[in-house]
Order: sequence, then C-alpha cells, then structure tokens
Amino acid sequence: MIESLLSAMALSLLLTLGLELVAYGMLGVRGGRNYLLCLLVNLLTNPAVVLLHRLASLRFPALLWAATLLLEALAVAVEGLCLKAFGQGLRRPFLLSLAANLFSYGVGRWISWLL
Repeated sequence: MIESLLSAMALSLLLTLGLELVAYGMLGVRGGRNYLLCLLVNLLTNPAVVLLHRLASLRFPALLWAATLLLEALAVAVEGLCLKAFGQGLRRPFLLSLAANLFSYGVGRWISWLL
C-alpha cells in the first residue's frame, strides 16, 4: 500500500510540475526565477494535498468533493502567497496560482478519465 501511495504521489507531482510549467508559459510568465518558484511551491503543496486527499478518500468518501475543494483552495492560497512574496514581476500572483492549479487539476482529471 505504501509503494502504491508513493507511486501515485510521484506521478501526481511530475504531472503537476509539467502542467503548471506549461500553464505559466501559456499565461505569459517570464523569468527563470518564476519558473523555479513554480517548481518549489508545487514541491511544497502537491505531496501534502495528494496525501491528505488519499486519506480523505479512505475516511470520508462521501465528502471527497468537499475535501478536494478545500485542499485545492489551500494549495492555491499557499502558492499565491509564495508567488506574491518571491515572484518577480507577477501582477496577480493569486490569479496565476488559481489558473495554473485549475489547468493542472482539469487536465489531470481528464487523464484519469481516459485511463
């Protein structure tokens, strides 16, 4: 079970990193520091979100939609705060965080549906 969880966490992190970097590019983000920050904030938030989501799916399956919404909102908030504090030339860091997370979550759901 632990190996399965670690595999799922690794896959989620890799997909999230790739998709959010693409989102940053599509949204016109410039500067290597901002792309590095994208990697770092996702290293901070993604493993926690995936682990807590997995635990919620086991403990509260009927409320998984609410757990998902809460966890994603917290990730957007934490990432937005980090982007605001350390990003360079980012005019709307919380909107960037929201857009990148919506993109990666949506594509991730689509990929899960395909599989």
